[in-house]
Amino acid sequence: MTITTRSEHACCGGRVGFYSHMSASLGLEARFAVFLPGGASDVARVPVIHVLAGLTCTEETFLIKANAIRFAAETGIALVATDTSPRGAGVAGEDESYDFGSGAGFYLDATQAPWNAHYRMGSYVGTELPALTEAHFPLDGARRGIMGHSMGGHGALVHALRAPDRWKSVSAFAPIVHPAGVPWGEKAFSGYLGPDRASWASHDATLLLRAGHRHPTTILVDQGKADQFLAEQLQPQHLEDAAKAAGQELTLRRHPGYDHSYWFIQSFIQDHLAHHAAILRG
Repeated sequence: MTITTRSEHACCGGRVGFYSHMSASLGLEARFAVFLPGGASDVARVPVIHVLAGLTCTEETFLIKANAIRFAAETGIALVATDTSPRGAGVAGEDESYDFGSGAGFYLDATQAPWNAHYRMGSYVGTELPALTEAHFPLDGARRGIMGHSMGGHGALVHALRAPDRWKSVSAFAPIVHPAGVPWGEKAFSGYLGPDRASWASHDATLLLRAGHRHPTTILVDQGKADQFLAEQLQPQHLEDAAKAAGQELTLRRHPGYDHSYWFIQSFIQDHLAHHAAILRG
């Protein structure tokens, strides 16, 4: 498992780097980024949070725009960020819309041709990227959390609910909580997974909770009440109702005046890092 260093930079007493490698899951070159806090070493491996960005974003977006690195450095936690889809798969139409194809992998494994050849972000995020980064960097895989924004919030919730032993902590900003019931998810799932809606349920956090999946820790979700996508695409009440019925601990905070942007994320990212740190550091 070799990686190529694209750039590395001193940051907040640690180091942020941008890398690429040939992905077995995707069958293409993949890009990712890592922030390591000061003091991380092979004899002092640190907890890690994987951060999943939203539609149209890349592996650079969250680390550059969320102001997360400063607080990760203060808590001694590493961050790993991935791209939001395969790139250059050569699938007809993959660059035609912002919410399907390039930049919109939805963190799942496509089952429908031609997408299933390369659009396998579920395996990449769930298995390959953690193994790769923990082999090359001083990260403690026993203390691994996940967070995301929008489409990435969807990914974080689904991966954590499906594999709570792998993801010890979870949080999300403005997540797509019920993709099987909103336009973004219906478009993506129809293309990647096909018309059988029963196959969509394992990629929908609300439906996973209804089916009996739980996370042993509290799930933290922040949502802006001025979010332009709130009513049509996000609908956090579905997650809230499903969690209540399932007995899942959920902290869902609604913030007047905040929209869907990274200005919103910057405003509450410190709370999310503290949430993960309390769990990952015990």
